[in-house]
Amino acid sequence: MEFDKILSVSGKPGLYELKTQTRAGVLAQSLVDGRKIQVNLRNNISILSEISIYTYADEISLKEVFYKIYQKTDGQKSIDHKSPKRELESYFREILPEYDEDRVYQSDIKKVIQWYNILIENDFTDFQDKEKSDEEE
Repeated sequence: MEFDKILSVSGKPGLYELKTQTRAGVLAQSLVDGRKIQVNLRNNISILSEISIYTYADEISLKEVFYKIYQKTDGQKSIDHKSPKRELESYFREILPEYDEDRVYQSDIKKVIQWYNILIENDFTDFQDKEKSDEEE
């Protein structure tokens, strides 16, 4: 499973893996229950690799945020996305202290944490960009 083939579909819970494109949209498989669904182009589809989180200085890719959570949790699941608001905000501030509190809402934080946990449950741990890992070596 590649990060740039993981989707969020508006109106549908969880995450989906892009299986194939069709004339009318895409065929995707749920990472939560394994069901395949047909998603029309009229639905709002977001590819996780194209999502960023606002900070006061810049935007940080969602993959990079997931990597920070992965490092904090030593590759384990994160806190529950249904935790109280203050706990979620405090946790997210530990991961990304410079996130823009005016433009990143509680619902965004919940989604990030929920998506991270779904990916970990599906044994997806490739959150580090290849270019950055090559630079570190």
